[in-house]
Amino acid sequence: MADSVNALLAARKPFKTGRVGVFSVGHYIYWPQFPGVREKLLEHTAYFVRQLEAQGQATIFVADGLCDSSQRAFEIGNLFARQQLDLLFCFVATYTPSAHVLPVIQRAGVPVVLIALQPSAAMDYAQATIALQLENDNITSLPEIAGAMARSNQKPLDAVVGTLYDDPRAWNRILAWCEVATVWHELKNARIGLMGHVYEGMLDMNSDPTMADAYFGMHVEHIEMDDLKARIDRVTEREVQDKLALIEAVFDFPDPGADPVATKATREDLLWPARVACGMDRLVADFGLTGLAYYYRGLDGNEFERIHAAMIIGNSFLTSLGIPVAGELDLKNCIAMLIVDRFGAGGSFAEFHPVDFAEDFVLVGHDGPHHLLVADGKPALRKLSVYHGKRGAGPSVEYKLKVGPITMLGLTQTHDGRFKMVLAEGMSLPGPIPATGNTNTRGKFAPDVRTFLERWTMEGPTHHFALGVGHIADKIAMLARCLGIECVLTTPR
Repeated sequence: MADSVNALLAARKPFKTGRVGVFSVGHYIYWPQFPGVREKLLEHTAYFVRQLEAQGQATIFVADGLCDSSQRAFEIGNLFARQQLDLLFCFVATYTPSAHVLPVIQRAGVPVVLIALQPSAAMDYAQATIALQLENDNITSLPEIAGAMARSNQKPLDAVVGTLYDDPRAWNRILAWCEVATVWHELKNARIGLMGHVYEGMLDMNSDPTMADAYFGMHVEHIEMDDLKARIDRVTEREVQDKLALIEAVFDFPDPGADPVATKATREDLLWPARVACGMDRLVADFGLTGLAYYYRGLDGNEFERIHAAMIIGNSFLTSLGIPVAGELDLKNCIAMLIVDRFGAGGSFAEFHPVDFAEDFVLVGHDGPHHLLVADGKPALRKLSVYHGKRGAGPSVEYKLKVGPITMLGLTQTHDGRFKMVLAEGMSLPGPIPATGNTNTRGKFAPDVRTFLERWTMEGPTHHFALGVGHIADKIAMLARCLGIECVLTTPR
């Protein structure tokens, strides 16, 4: 399993694309009054920047020196405007008038996190001087800056207060904002393919691609099944053999269980899905896609039906490489999967399956493609003689998520068309799952499964959601603040 997972991981490109601007503020009047203070503040700023850069969560753009006058604020703001930032960090090194800050924020044109990290946990009061106080005056102007921003309709995303050294609470939040910058950057630059139509009757999944463009800054690219077929037709035998080798390395091929629909998959069963997977790779490359939502109903075993039925394996590979693929043309869930993936948590296509009231958990999973890098052990392929609710037949992916913390992100819409995020944190439990060629995870959610499912339902979600490993609800909520989207956590802390 390790070698096959490593092969997938090696093909993933790193997603550390966020662009964060950093400027440090002070007050020019202090420098001749208290020699040496400016140099101390520059040392503190340099340490802050080194810590950001060492974590590598985003690319850091730093304004030289201190922003210590309104003139300098105009210069730095214009500089940041040219750098197409995602977020801005205002490092409050000492007291500064708000006029030294607001012009930067207005010109940079991106949301701001105010950061006040005191270099010492407390002053030595017996030895205290005004110069020492100025070195530790990090919070003094926070209310003034926030007040000026509020009057300018530029409310900060966050204000982080703590100490510069040995403060995990402050630094964890700051670095989380760097991650959010990367996820937001990925959303703003995403190209999501839309191929086919929504599964008939699923009213919760209908959505307006223009609103996805408007809210997230992405582009939704309309693609035809003909585009995929043309690329499948050009696939070479060498490509097919290489893809077959990868399939056989990544998956197990278990003997049948109790379900007569699910039988053992053979090499012959893999030939057509391998060719389709190669065509999918070409489609993604040619259209520059970072995600895909697709569905084709099919008719009488026609060619497009055969293609649609064989997409599961290739789409699982793409999803694992960071190009989420959502079946049943669920554009909203494709976006949710992209978000969870970019936070490094996987992001598999999921819905609720039967509840185990005796042991107080709910099975969480879906048929079709899945994020293979969050599987508990080696994922399996089973040949299904029928895809329930869909036409066609063929190999399907089966696994359960890694045991441990999990997060669910549902992206839905309200009656007025606004997007809304619905979140839950829980645990993936050990234990058997049905041998049906579908993913399933034993999901445990507080306070109990009945109450959780009631709370989730009452938030008006869609029936699909992105399922990832780890507890990342706080980070997703931070992203929602950037986007101006309502976000609700349905599980108590």
